[in-house]
Amino acid sequence: MPTNIFRRKSLAHVLPEGGVTTRRWLIEKGFDRHAIDNLVKSGQLSPLVSGVYSRLDSSLVWQGLVHFLQTDLGLNLTIGGQTALELLGFSHYVPLATQKKIDLYGTDKLPTWVRRVSSDAEFQWHSEWYLLGRQHGAVDAHKDPLHAFTQRHTWKEGKNDLIISSPERALLEILAGVPKVTSVEHADQLIQGMTTLSPRNLQALLEQCNNIKVRRLFFWLADRHQHPWLEKLDRERIDLGAGKRLLVKEGRLDKKYNITVPKYL
Repeated sequence: MPTNIFRRKSLAHVLPEGGVTTRRWLIEKGFDRHAIDNLVKSGQLSPLVSGVYSRLDSSLVWQGLVHFLQTDLGLNLTIGGQTALELLGFSHYVPLATQKKIDLYGTDKLPTWVRRVSSDAEFQWHSEWYLLGRQHGAVDAHKDPLHAFTQRHTWKEGKNDLIISSPERALLEILAGVPKVTSVEHADQLIQGMTTLSPRNLQALLEQCNNIKVRRLFFWLADRHQHPWLEKLDRERIDLGAGKRLLVKEGRLDKKYNITVPKYL
């Protein structure tokens, strides 16, 4: 039978500081039910909700939660949108809120317990199918067409990095939420400072993205700021569809892209 010292070392190896784990995952890693109960009784594991634990000697942080979802559970969830841009240093706009908002995009949904155990952040889940313009369904993260537009972000030395959207993907994710989640004005402020985007990534993403509203809004905003990457995009390969799209009520119709936008912009 493993000693308490052995269990403590093993626990520290599989559960990083600030991280979270579940009873099922610990069992899969070789901890039997009796060992888990003893870890709880001895104070090495702290129960958060039924079947979910953190290490008692560390404070749970949102990065630890996301790390567990991405790396240990293997869920197709990417830190994207506003959160990704903030981590990458592209966003000068910081929401005035008591809790940090973490935007996760993917085809797998958040486990129900995540929002119940998080105290330092509010998690917002977004379906990436809306951006792709396809039907809902499970997909392997490594076969996901949007997975190619992610990058690694260091969370803790010696641990797997977090998976976040590239700045190009994060921008389109934000545009997909206009106007319900993000205002046109906010999107305009964001793209104004994004002078160093990759035209190759933008071209590939815009061709993959089947959301007509996102494509039109992207070009309307890009035309306003005329960044160097804009002239390198091949517009002929990007279908802008037909018909009008209403973005804001009582706005003005832009006849070039057939979208209704704020009059003062």
